[in-house]
Amino acid sequence: MSITRTNGSIESAPGRVRGSSATDGKQGTAQRLLDSSARKSYDPAFEIDWDAPIPDDKYGMTPEWSSLYGTDLWERMPEQQRITLTTHEAASIAGTGIWFEMILMQMLIRDLYQQDPSSEYVQFGLTEIADECRHSIMFARSAKRLGVPSYRPKKWIRVSGRGFKAVASGALAFGATLFAEEILDMMQRDFMRDERVQPLTRTVSHIHVVEESRHIRYAREETERRMRKATRAQRAYVRMHLGVSGYLIVTNLINDQVYAAAGLDIAEAKAAARANTHYHDKLRQGARRTVEFLDSVGLIGGPSAHLLRNAHVL
Repeated sequence: MSITRTNGSIESAPGRVRGSSATDGKQGTAQRLLDSSARKSYDPAFEIDWDAPIPDDKYGMTPEWSSLYGTDLWERMPEQQRITLTTHEAASIAGTGIWFEMILMQMLIRDLYQQDPSSEYVQFGLTEIADECRHSIMFARSAKRLGVPSYRPKKWIRVSGRGFKAVASGALAFGATLFAEEILDMMQRDFMRDERVQPLTRTVSHIHVVEESRHIRYAREETERRMRKATRAQRAYVRMHLGVSGYLIVTNLINDQVYAAAGLDIAEAKAAARANTHYHDKLRQGARRTVEFLDSVGLIGGPSAHLLRNAHVL
């Protein structure tokens, strides 16, 4: 499994966009991101070999990211069962990614709707929407190619997402995006470099990491910019709703049904995952940059911090 061209090196996602300043503002940032998009973008429909064989001895994702890795249950599982579990867990994580990317696309459209389409800011926003469309198709197609179900969050979570996407805007929309994108980014940086992992997963992860680095920069810049003039009440409102959205995103990465698909007892597996301190540490690692950034702009704390601790990102 390979990408047919390799013009995309992995970009870092620092707390601030390199080179941005008060003098060039959001239009200057958007132009740099548009330039990056022109240099480093992929079309997975053509650039992934979807007909390549799927090895039966490769993990679906880096096993250390499994919700059961390090537990007694994991130690009792034969190697093939671990491979099956990680393949379904990777599909579940991708399904959560699709769910939130659909929410994000709708929030971005609303944000851009009344703005000047000739501006660099709107043009990059539209570019990101196009990227997210391709990513969602890529995630869905990769799960199908691996022969696993299309996992999605529970119905009540999907219904709640309808309300969120209808009202979330500004720093709340962009801050929630960071919870969804950066933890997946941290996971996929491991997946794409791990030779134990399915070539398809590695290729999909590479494409997503390259393109999401721009989206993360965009979201950080907009979150910071929009919080500069926020009142105390506005900050508290965003902070609380970010806590709720972050909790729901992180706690819905792994669908319960992945355990049944791997031949495990769901209740036993869920109990093992809930008590798995290794997995909790990995979640904190994945969310660390998001938490540090949001804390720097006053969006971590208060009652919402309790939810984030329960989600093991604090």
